[in-house]
Amino acid sequence: MTLATTHWPDMHACVRMRNLFCVAHEEYVAAGELLAVLAAPVRLAIITRLAAGPAAVHELSDELGESQPLVSQHLRVLRAARLIRATARGRERIYELVDEHVAHIVHDAVHHTTEAPSKERP
Repeated sequence: MTLATTHWPDMHACVRMRNLFCVAHEEYVAAGELLAVLAAPVRLAIITRLAAGPAAVHELSDELGESQPLVSQHLRVLRAARLIRATARGRERIYELVDEHVAHIVHDAVHHTTEAPSKERP
């Protein structure tokens, strides 16, 4: 992949990848913040589980084998990042993904770490 860096007059870097698109520095910052939110293994597991459908805290806790306070803490972080939402169902809250994009990111990251390394290209 060929990368070329150009500088805009306002000194913001723009990276062009095969001249298909231009990504502003701020977009990299936002993507970095998203990846930081996803850096906790429990959050990855929560996202993976919620990709299968909505769940309450006690269901997530039971299925992930983690304490409810720990799961609740991670759910708060995911909600603050607007990756999941909660709706009331009686006295409990049901959590679900806002959209499927983040589930694809998690799936790809997990898949990438489990696949065999490819041979280097000359």
